[in-house]
Amino acid sequence: MTNVRVKTALLSVSDKSDLLPFVETLVRHDVNLLSTGGTHRLIKDAGIAIREVSDYTSSPEMMDGRVKTLHPKIHGGLLGRRGTDEVVMNQHDIEEIDLLVVNLYPFQQAIADRPEDLPNAIENIDIGGPAMLRSAAKNFESVAVLTDIKDYSAVADELNNSGGYLSRETRFRLSTKAFQLVAQYDAAISNYLSGVDLDGGRKSEYPDTLTLQFHRRDEMRYGENPHQSAAFFVEENAAAHTISNAVKHQGKALSFNNIADTDAALQCVQEFSEPACVIVKHANPCGVAQGGSLAAAYDRAFQTDPTSAFGGIIAFNGEVDGELARKIIEQQFVEVIIAHGYAADALEAFTIKKNVRVLTVGEGCAETETQEYKRVAGGLLVQSSDLELLDLDAVQVVSKRQPSAEERADVMFAWQVAKFVKSNAGVKTRPPRSP
Repeated sequence: MTNVRVKTALLSVSDKSDLLPFVETLVRHDVNLLSTGGTHRLIKDAGIAIREVSDYTSSPEMMDGRVKTLHPKIHGGLLGRRGTDEVVMNQHDIEEIDLLVVNLYPFQQAIADRPEDLPNAIENIDIGGPAMLRSAAKNFESVAVLTDIKDYSAVADELNNSGGYLSRETRFRLSTKAFQLVAQYDAAISNYLSGVDLDGGRKSEYPDTLTLQFHRRDEMRYGENPHQSAAFFVEENAAAHTISNAVKHQGKALSFNNIADTDAALQCVQEFSEPACVIVKHANPCGVAQGGSLAAAYDRAFQTDPTSAFGGIIAFNGEVDGELARKIIEQQFVEVIIAHGYAADALEAFTIKKNVRVLTVGEGCAETETQEYKRVAGGLLVQSSDLELLDLDAVQVVSKRQPSAEERADVMFAWQVAKFVKSNAGVKTRPPRSP
């Protein structure tokens, strides 16, 4: 079945953002609407005709809403194969449901807000939602399933452009997203429950089974070396001010090594509060410097090792102006530049070298990661992040001469650079190449 005409839609959402405009699109295409609980009230209060699921199933919501969509007339309508199951569907008065719009109880938010409240976590485990998602996603040949609010607009456009139909390609894409959501949701529940006791307290800092999910953002031409394949995966809600959320203004696609080195340079430069510049080449810090301005910091970083800086990655913890941008372009070959921002004339200056990747992460530092992961053969090492800060006032000075203010500043600087080197220990690197 190539295109499916949407005749009946079932809507049951926890997050009701942007729902009504999408429902209005369905109404314009004469779609019959089914809904539950709060979703039904929202749509009905907007003056839109809609049938409640309990009226359709002749079975009331029970147990404070725990049981409302777990019914053969719901799952039969979602799972029924067009051209195969019509006889049994007619026999049991089951109507075809062509579109399912569902998002789930906010379990992840519930455990983030109240991690030790086990009863609250249990009540925020959605049962009917994932069951319906799996039914609709399995039957994508006949049914479309919407789980992501960001997809409302594209689906509405397709309905408008096709006269109320959704393509097989769209249904398959949405089906895949539904299964990904259910997998992520179940993983969050498993990770949480296997790490708490019956009182909601942590029985271990780590769950019995750790399930992680990342989404492919880019597929690359090759990995660390040309004979290796590679892809870049990011978390669903990646922390702000990270390479995973960087905005590219210009340049070629980022390579495997570009991303690894840019991440290292960015994490290092974010250690500093004063204007700073970090230059990295194949995971090796070629220059790390502070200065009264970004330009002064760049000069110092570049002069540390101008040869190795050739073809490197440059990170700044501030906004790059046009003068600095022109100096970089004139002085060296650079693969990637990442900064909190750029003046308009800086972006214009970089266009002279169209292949240079120019990235923005916005002002601020990355949200602190609580765990670090290291893949080993057949397993995964997990540890808490090294977030300890050097307190110079608590350091014992064993020499007779006390350090000066300048020397204390140098110690702090060396500590910050050492953390960068430590964080990249064990990374396979290639020696910097001479220009």
